[in-house]
Amino acid sequence: MNHLHAYWRMQYVKAPKTGADKASLFEDLPKNRDEKSVHLLHRGRTGYLVLNRYPYNAGHLLAIPYRPAGTLGELSADERADLMELIVLAQKILTDALHPDGFNVGFNFGAAAGAGIPNHLHAHIVPRWEGDGNFMPVLGDTRVLSDSLDSMWERLRAFCPKAG
Repeated sequence: MNHLHAYWRMQYVKAPKTGADKASLFEDLPKNRDEKSVHLLHRGRTGYLVLNRYPYNAGHLLAIPYRPAGTLGELSADERADLMELIVLAQKILTDALHPDGFNVGFNFGAAAGAGIPNHLHAHIVPRWEGDGNFMPVLGDTRVLSDSLDSMWERLRAFCPKAG
């Protein structure tokens, strides 16, 4: 029998499941100066890009406003515009670094829609490749990622605009 090892997944299994326990996660992440340890890729004017800790696919990024808001309407026009620019930048970084064939980009608003942190919206930017949907998610309820988060961070960081 073959075995797949996804040791990082236990962090997700053991993580708090209530929004209150996770409410400040997206506010605390950009305060960390060790960007590699939190996989923060880019700091924008009103938001930032970070690798998803529990990705759907290799290179799965999140675009997150610094200020918590549960809906797009709670963001200022400037924050909404900057969030869209972060999504565009995420696609450029992923295109330059990984050469995907397409993208899934989306939001989950509210717990009923799958938002893990309902009071702090974020956009998912997921690179996709022809044929990347294999039998594992369907039959084994498992996703296979080809690279570690640290390695992926280094690979993508090389294509980020330089700070300063």
